[in-house]
Order: sequence, then structure tokens, then C-alpha cells
Amino acid sequence: MVEKMADGQIPKSLWPYFQEYDPGALDLEKDADLIIQRALEFGAWEEVRWLFAQYGEQRLLAFLRRRGERLLSPVAFNYWRKLLGVKHWRRSPLETPKGEVWSG
Repeated sequence: MVEKMADGQIPKSLWPYFQEYDPGALDLEKDADLIIQRALEFGAWEEVRWLFAQYGEQRLLAFLRRRGERLLSPVAFNYWRKLLGVKHWRRSPLETPKGEVWSG
């Protein structure tokens, strides 16, 4: 079960993925893209369930379409976009580390 410190905070089980931040001080709205990125990239199913409950599927789909390719690893981005049926997204103008340009 996902344990939260208090209302308005991310689950303690996600805190190790925010090493460069004070996880207790993250704002669920202001820091939403950061929280979504870390939870989709590193979270276990309990944290992902919390993420869907906190932000809703439409917000997560919007994140994937708008910023997913740039903020998630290629493996995580492709996993979530296929799982959630995202067929169109804002493509990154930058090349991937392997020199390949992503195509949909």
C-alpha cells in the first residue's frame, strides 16, 4: 500500500526518486510534470495507481502527448504511450542519444 506523509504530498515510497529535491516540499500542482515523470519512469504499480488517482488519466495523457518524449526514457515513453493508446504526440526536435529520430 502506498503511504503518504500527509495530504498534498507524494507517497514516501517515491521519495528516493527525488534525490535532488525536498520531496516533502513538492507541490502536487506546480510540480506535476516532475512528479508524473518520476512516477511513470520509476514507480511501482502502487505509485502508478496513486498517480492516476491524483491526476486522472486525461492529465497523464496530456503529459505524454506534450512532454513525454522529452522527459521520459525511450523505453518508458513507448511503454506508456502504447499502454494508454497515445498515437500522436509532440515530437522532440532533438535526436536521441543513438542518433535516431523518433517516428510514430
